Amino acid sequence: MKRDLCSVRDFSPKEIETLIELAQKLKEQTGSGITHSPLQGKTLVLLFCKPSTRTRISFEVGMYQLGGQSLYLNYTDTHLGRGESLADTARVLSRYVQGIVLRTYAHQDLVELARTADIPLINGLTDLLHPCQILADLLTIKEKFHKIKGVRIVYIGDGNNIANSWLMAAGHLGLKLRLAIPEGYLPDPEIVKFARTQAPKYGGEIEFYHDPWRAVQGAQVLYTDVWTSMGQEEEVLSREKAFQNYQISAQLLAQAAPDAIVMHCLPAHRGEEIAGEVLENKRSVVFDQAENRLHIQKAILNFLLAPQNLP
Repeated sequence: MKRDLCSVRDFSPKEIETLIELAQKLKEQTGSGITHSPLQGKTLVLLFCKPSTRTRISFEVGMYQLGGQSLYLNYTDTHLGRGESLADTARVLSRYVQGIVLRTYAHQDLVELARTADIPLINGLTDLLHPCQILADLLTIKEKFHKIKGVRIVYIGDGNNIANSWLMAAGHLGLKLRLAIPEGYLPDPEIVKFARTQAPKYGGEIEFYHDPWRAVQGAQVLYTDVWTSMGQEEEVLSREKAFQNYQISAQLLAQAAPDAIVMHCLPAHRGEEIAGEVLENKRSVVFDQAENRLHIQKAILNFLLAPQNLP
């Protein structure tokens, strides 16, 4: 029976632990001469409505390293741009390839494609969620602290798909998560409700702040994202005003725990949500995060497209 990755909740906590362990193993094998080609003869379609750097490249390279191949399709390259339904596109692709990565605006489009496709679907980003990024971030945190549960994570900035995904992960895995977000920019209320209800059952904590200086006290992870996401370009000026006190600066970082790390899913706007000196600070792991997109996505591809051939 086919599996999808639309949100982190599509994998059980035990499966997420297995994915992270698999990603670590695949990372160790990279450049070692050890070959693992479970996707030989398989093809992955990258169906993208939004531009991408890390998501596209990591999936393309990941498929290649696992022995498969990928095809990149922009919406305008297909008949979706001329009115063909997602359901019909899903059925056709299911006859040609073994998996789909969808990167789009409306999360409902992802749900529709998952419902009608006969092959695994991976969420490469929607306006609501970005699970691949969060799984890579969990891998990065595990590398730095040798654990995930109990690490004090603070997200600072917009209540966007990254904030939603952290909340989803916190509720699902029982994480200690604080969010410093200005009034009027809070995450999806249903996801907030889920996280606040579920996280305490597994030893997690969810706290909201409007003051980032209070939120970061004792934090081990400071995480941020751009203030203006794709599709919100007309809001740039109002968002800059609303978020002007939410930058991760050297002064803010100094309020965190001595072993704190700084994370950003990239692309970054230096001087806005994060100071350039912090991005380049030795405590910044943003490029480790970017690399780990490759390794976690290889684990996801192996897990979904060839579960019988796990190393």
